[in-house]
Amino acid sequence: MTVLAACSNVAVKLGGMMRRLAAFDYGAAAVPPSSETLAGYWRPYMETCIELFGANRCTFESNFPVEKVGTGYASLWNAFKRIAASASADEKLALFSGTARRVYRLADA
Repeated sequence: MTVLAACSNVAVKLGGMMRRLAAFDYGAAAVPPSSETLAGYWRPYMETCIELFGANRCTFESNFPVEKVGTGYASLWNAFKRIAASASADEKLALFSGTARRVYRLADA
């Protein structure tokens, strides 16, 4: 990731992290992991990317409905909110929409 971060034209999608819980037995669990639990598992990976690339080159994303096997949509996005809790308002805007709008050249709605 450090080498990629040196390339100014590279942005990072932060998501698809249910694979980071590959050893978690979703079928045997009484309930899916909470957003707090998910944030705890994913924070080291996502924060590293945000530190290396900066919020303006990172965007949260989901792989729904694929991730439905292990979590709900609200828990997933609440985990992202927990990870971004200490970010500034501008950084949150970039992480949750601004970077995607710029990279994918999406017009303002």
